[in-house]
Amino acid sequence: MGDSGEGLIDAESRIEERREELQAERKLSQKPSKKNPELLRQLDSLGLARTQLTRQLDGATHENRRMQITNAITDIDLRIAELKQEKQR
Repeated sequence: MGDSGEGLIDAESRIEERREELQAERKLSQKPSKKNPELLRQLDSLGLARTQLTRQLDGATHENRRMQITNAITDIDLRIAELKQEKQR
């Protein structure tokens, strides 16, 4: 029975992540930055990688693999944050 509740939590977190991604995409489309197109390309690439890893995490059953994917997502989040700070300069 505990697994069904876990599935609901995962579904809710995926919905929230997608909502945040859409908001970030809207902000980027509203404020096109012509200062550094390479920076925008990197942000887009990292966002796509994060989405792919999130999907892999949903299907992963082995705990070690889940940990690897979670660490990779955390690393990508840090890199995205660094690039966004660089973009604001």
